[in-house]
Amino acid sequence: MDRIAVLIPCYNEEKTVQKVVADFRRALPEATVYVYNNNSTDRTAQLAAEAGAVVRNEYMQGKGNVIRRMFREIDAECYLMADGDDTYPAEYAREMIDPVLQRQADMVVGDRLSSTYFTENKRPFHSFGNLLVRRCINILFRNNIKDIMTGYRAFSYEFVKTFPVLSRGFEIETEMSIHAVENNMQIENVVIDFHDRPEGSESKLNTYSDGLKVLMTIARLYRTYRPLGFFGAVSAFLALLSLAFFIPVTVDYMRTGLVERFPTLIVCGFVMIAAIISFFSGLVLHTIGQKNRQDFEMNLIRAAKEKRERMK
Repeated sequence: MDRIAVLIPCYNEEKTVQKVVADFRRALPEATVYVYNNNSTDRTAQLAAEAGAVVRNEYMQGKGNVIRRMFREIDAECYLMADGDDTYPAEYAREMIDPVLQRQADMVVGDRLSSTYFTENKRPFHSFGNLLVRRCINILFRNNIKDIMTGYRAFSYEFVKTFPVLSRGFEIETEMSIHAVENNMQIENVVIDFHDRPEGSESKLNTYSDGLKVLMTIARLYRTYRPLGFFGAVSAFLALLSLAFFIPVTVDYMRTGLVERFPTLIVCGFVMIAAIISFFSGLVLHTIGQKNRQDFEMNLIRAAKEKRERMK
């Protein structure tokens, strides 16, 4: 079992991967640096090995798939994850891992948005997307994570071994953040500098398609973790819609004693029934969610016990 494992997912990062590996080996000489090659067509794997990293492969494309493989295969007291594009400075590595090793933090977030991100980043829609995602999650989940989509994070053993990776691509960071918030895990923020990619290095993140996937992930996770809020909102919308069309029918009936719009009345009844079903669906799923949280706490206890046994 490693004391510290540095995890670097890579796809066609031959221009930067050697420097990234060398920087983290220098910043954390006691750590094992792992580079997971995700079907690169350039010399990423070769150059990472030459720089002293342990190189492994993940053949299912997508950052989420790579992280799932990393978390499944590697055992460590503390994990530090960074991208292979040299945008996250290794000099913050010690500051990132200390809360995990010394204060039992479960996830430490490298906060770019509070420092140089908006001056260094050359893609304005990426900046807007980061702010939009942070705002959405802060409102929906009431958390204090300063940078939702940062790829620079440190994790505890308990977090890694109890985190169910469902996302396949770049929405994985959003999933991590919401998972930690909803399960009452200890989260800390560390302000870091951000450097844009060097010339010749291209981002694999598509602003629009990947941004849409992230927003859909937020909606999906809100439905999963806050079913009463999600289905309650649907229920309220349907109930108001039903009442909006039912009131004129009622007014006509009070005035004339006749129901002239039977189809409208029937549709209003069915829409109100759908509202009631939606509300009680949310209530049932909320109860199931409470049970799932109890089960998760037991999984944390088992993970902590397993960690102690591995450290003996």
